Amino acid sequence: MVLVQDSKDAPPRDVVELADVTKVHPGGVRALDGVTVGFGRGSFTAVMGPSGSGKSTLLHCAAGLDRPSSGRVVLAGEDIAGLREPKLTAVRRAHVGFVFQSFNLVDSLSVWDNVLLPQQLAGKRPDRAWAKELLARVGLAGREKSRPGQLSGGQQQRVALARALASRPGVIFGDEPTGALDLSTGREVLALLRRFVDEFGATIVMVTHDPAAAGWADRVVFLADGRVAGELHSPTAEQVSARMMELTK
Repeated sequence: MVLVQDSKDAPPRDVVELADVTKVHPGGVRALDGVTVGFGRGSFTAVMGPSGSGKSTLLHCAAGLDRPSSGRVVLAGEDIAGLREPKLTAVRRAHVGFVFQSFNLVDSLSVWDNVLLPQQLAGKRPDRAWAKELLARVGLAGREKSRPGQLSGGQQQRVALARALASRPGVIFGDEPTGALDLSTGREVLALLRRFVDEFGATIVMVTHDPAAAGWADRVVFLADGRVAGELHSPTAEQVSARMMELTK
């Protein structure tokens, strides 16, 4: 079963594209300053930079969680920068999945209901066979009736990953998805993200501060002072660490 489908002969397309995006917060703080960057289908991109460089703002603008002050944000072929609610919510629910550091599961719902929730909120008929396969692939077969409080942190993040993938979104955004996990569990979650890119053609954009986590990505985009400060392709943790040291001097 595939996550996304595309013609074998079609050229790679950017699922998300930011064009000259600027974001100015109240008080005149310029979090993003003319950022232009794209995220291709079937790719795994890590976004890194010093504290205050604009990483989370970029993620939120790209995902439609925040509006840029100027510029274009194209998601699944549609410019979402100027969309109003509820159209923006509909586009986000149709094309975006999220994995957060804090898991953001509903404690009162079972694992199964948490995974199906985004599809139900979008008014879709849940794909139960796909949800069952996802839970098996993240190692939680047999835990469908458990509540989040009965699971470890790593297991809760696996539920969050299955939930993000359940509607086959065009892109999955991860905001420090391993930040609350120990080293071993974090590696397991990163291996799952890598596997979903390689096997299902998922597109993942992950903000992280961890060079080891970034080493699982195909590309690292670096930000500094709200601007793109370079990229690394097929990165190693050592290369990422060296680049981060340069940016923080």
